[in-house]
Amino acid sequence: MLSNKLLRATVAAATKSTLPPTHHANNHTKVSQLYFSTTRMSMPTLDERTDKMRGPGGRASETGIKVACFGASGFLGTYVSYELGTNAFMAYFGNRGDEYEMKHLRPFFDLGRTRFVFYSARDIDSVREVIADADIVINMIGKYYETRQPVSKPGFPYVKMQTNYTFHDTNVKIPKMIAEVCKEMQVDHLIHLSSAMARPDSKSEWARTKYEGEQEVKKAFPWATIVRPTQLFGHEDRLLNWFAQMGVMYRCIPVVEDGEAVIQPVWVADVAKTILNIVDNAHKYEGKTIDCFGPNDVTYKELAEFVNDISERNRRIVYIPKKIFKPASHALQWQRSGSTKPIITPDLVEVMTEDYLPPLGSSDAYETQHDILTMKDLGITATPIEKIAFGYVHRFRKGGHFAKMSGYH
Repeated sequence: MLSNKLLRATVAAATKSTLPPTHHANNHTKVSQLYFSTTRMSMPTLDERTDKMRGPGGRASETGIKVACFGASGFLGTYVSYELGTNAFMAYFGNRGDEYEMKHLRPFFDLGRTRFVFYSARDIDSVREVIADADIVINMIGKYYETRQPVSKPGFPYVKMQTNYTFHDTNVKIPKMIAEVCKEMQVDHLIHLSSAMARPDSKSEWARTKYEGEQEVKKAFPWATIVRPTQLFGHEDRLLNWFAQMGVMYRCIPVVEDGEAVIQPVWVADVAKTILNIVDNAHKYEGKTIDCFGPNDVTYKELAEFVNDISERNRRIVYIPKKIFKPASHALQWQRSGSTKPIITPDLVEVMTEDYLPPLGSSDAYETQHDILTMKDLGITATPIEKIAFGYVHRFRKGGHFAKMSGYH
């Protein structure tokens, strides 16, 4: 686990190496632009691989492979789209929102290399239209909360909240339907995003339905590749950013129970590269399960201390019993913080009381068997959280990092 001394040393080193001594206009680069501009292609150029592929390599080439993506507007989906675009795959995106909801994905691809299709998960014909003649389908649909919408009712107060998509809809019915359509349309390969926490005995309904959905996909499309990541961290995450936002909003950082539940977070970019490697060699991973996890395990309490060290706000860590936190989350789930998503839900409270670790436990356990693969088997080395976290958590400092550096004021 991460020690406090290691955390402070990491933060100090990152501060010295990351923050510039003087002001330059280019220092105001957005986080996503910074990542995408510094990340190199993880695959060889296309003309080095087969004679059938045309072009110099990169986004301006042609692989001849079409990939249909569901759930691409989410956290992981954005990074997967970047990897597909910069490696010259053509992408079909299923879009449930308006025409601008996925506009941030367009720059990743060369002109004419994307196709955006409006669809409804309850309309199977629209799902078929998204897939069309795609060679590979990636299902990244997922929500950590059940979506709701206001509807009218006859009596006072004349409005009630109606559930739009339940956990069962999102994690079981929709993945099963996509898998069945892929089989019907004879799609070459399906990649399904599950979770390392997916298990039938979890107290979290989200985790239980994730497990059920994974089993349904295997039944409908037995040669699908199942990807099971642990908690994702990255610039837009709901892990470190959540702790930092709590410190700003409530002037304390709440953790459930004693905060000793253990997780092993993985960098979202590593998972995206894993999916890219599967797409590039799909037949090799047919019917395989690939677990994605970081190199270190850490407790929620240690993460709260880690965020405190980086943000330098030194907020008090408050330990809240689940029997108090869960009822309170029924009210807090309606609160928003610069987003349309809830900051906490009753189901998230359950998630934070359980260990979120690779299903087989330690890395050594994976080396003694061959049924389940890891990122290491795909040639990807897991990135430590302390190497990435400073780059986006330091913005929660009072005045940002500019207030501490000479040359900015």
